[in-house]
Amino acid sequence: MPDIQKAVQGLQSGADVQFLLVGAILVFAMHAGFAFLQAGTVRHKSQVNALCTVLAGFAISTVAYFFVGYAIAYGVAFFVRAEALNGGGKGFDPQGLSLVKFFFLAAVAAAVSAIVSGGIAERARLGSQCTAAALIAGLFYPVVEGVVWNRNFGLQESLFKGMLGEEFHDFAGSVVVHAVGGWIGFSAVRQLGPRLGRYDNGRAIAMPPSSVPWLALGAWLLCIGWFGFNAIGAHSLKSATGLIALNALMAMCGGIIAALIAGDGDPRFIHNGALAGLVAVCAGSDIMHPIGALFVGGVAGALFVHAFRKASDPKWNFDDVLGVWALHGLCGLWGGIACGIFGLKAFGGLGGVGFASQLVGSLMGAAYGALAGFVIYRTVDVLLGLRLGPDDERRGVDLAIHAITATPEEDVRMGRV
Repeated sequence: MPDIQKAVQGLQSGADVQFLLVGAILVFAMHAGFAFLQAGTVRHKSQVNALCTVLAGFAISTVAYFFVGYAIAYGVAFFVRAEALNGGGKGFDPQGLSLVKFFFLAAVAAAVSAIVSGGIAERARLGSQCTAAALIAGLFYPVVEGVVWNRNFGLQESLFKGMLGEEFHDFAGSVVVHAVGGWIGFSAVRQLGPRLGRYDNGRAIAMPPSSVPWLALGAWLLCIGWFGFNAIGAHSLKSATGLIALNALMAMCGGIIAALIAGDGDPRFIHNGALAGLVAVCAGSDIMHPIGALFVGGVAGALFVHAFRKASDPKWNFDDVLGVWALHGLCGLWGGIACGIFGLKAFGGLGGVGFASQLVGSLMGAAYGALAGFVIYRTVDVLLGLRLGPDDERRGVDLAIHAITATPEEDVRMGRV
């Protein structure tokens, strides 16, 4: 009998490793979505930089998270022998399950700097962005991740459960990842200032995207990866449920439909509407009813369109290239709060959440992101310089930083370089 039990446990561990590995790969693939969404949204002279910034940011974030951030969030360090890492040591599950969990969570952590890079595109120095990515994944993001997902500092028990009645619930990161990332982006955009020529004498000067097909490809890749981000976020087969996947699907559709209507058919709004719905449903995708998820996603799609337009008003002098504050900051904030409404049994949800906890926790997450963004990007700006010089910005970040354009052969033939 002990041999049978051991064999069953081995099968369970192996299945969980494969299950979580699929999710980790899907979340990793989302970074291709970030890259192409950004490359399609920026101008032609910034496409190479968009692709390189996301890839470099992923690598640097992962290394910073490996050496520092994961220990801050979960109290686990990797400075032991490989035998212990693979399941023979304290704190490490059998068959390397803990290592696959790290892969999954590292890809999530790296998404925060990828979010921010879309807001400050076309005028930020690459080295400065890489330094900021290390600070985000290594120091600032793991603090809020640990509080919510690992119950660090006792805030879940003392503040949320003890004072507000229920723990703060954020199943897949509406607040932990998206609101925090979006509000870090808000502070970064404020610190950097608008692109040259974006606003002139009280008028907004249109800077159209370089490639709607690339933008669409990025959105599609993100949507596909999101089902790993959400549905496989259960981290084990026994905790997986089809409700998560269906809620993500319905919220995505709600965001698309709302953005289609509110955005007057603009393809940029339609594709980002899908992402707005997915951002908002993350917090409560495991406990909402699909009709509630559809409504939450619809509100997020409309919210994104409205907020993006308002933020583009020249009087704000706010140049958020991909609309990361509206998409991630505001829609993530809405998602955290909405979990406390549509997760309730009275609204068809599974319950176990409270509106007060969700409201307070969501606002705290947004405030933390804005403060962290100010500290990170102000520090980087003072020490390294955050923005390119005017001549390099006019020339384009591709040539100024990478010495090559997205289509070098064509550019040489047409005499553009």
